[in-house]
Amino acid sequence: MAAKRKSAKAKKATANVQVISPCLWFDSQAEEAAKFYVSIFKKGKITSMTRYPGVGQEIHGRAPGSVMTVDFVLNGVRFTALNGGPVFRFNEAISLQVLCKTQKEIDYYWDRLGEGGDPNARQCGWLKDKFGLSWQVAPTGMAKMLKNPKSKGTERAFAAMMEMKKLDIAALEAAFNGKG
Repeated sequence: MAAKRKSAKAKKATANVQVISPCLWFDSQAEEAAKFYVSIFKKGKITSMTRYPGVGQEIHGRAPGSVMTVDFVLNGVRFTALNGGPVFRFNEAISLQVLCKTQKEIDYYWDRLGEGGDPNARQCGWLKDKFGLSWQVAPTGMAKMLKNPKSKGTERAFAAMMEMKKLDIAALEAAFNGKG
């Protein structure tokens, strides 16, 4: 009986492990980026860091002891930041979503994540941070408003969203409900 309880506990613990986690490729700003992100999210923390060894320099080109990866958590989601060199850059093909319950939350994440980012790369709740990573800062109710493409409410909310940079929950809801 005790073995069954222990097995059930082990399965439950395993079920809570995040098995897919984003690895974000930076030139050499992995530590700076991780510190920036964990400073923004209330439940953010750096969990570990690895450093380049002396071997393999002919391939990675990094000084021994320099930061290779930084593992961090943002609101329960695990990430790895990798100092991989200038070969790859972020683009809009991938973005991280921050779903917000209130306008105050949208304003906070929009302002903080956008600090030092590209002010010209902002539309429909999307922004680029100072590292070039794209974020979507949107209300939790957005998917419900856009769910039915045949709905007049969806059309109105979508049209309103297309005119916005930072999303405005009250304006989106008013458009959806035909009051805007």
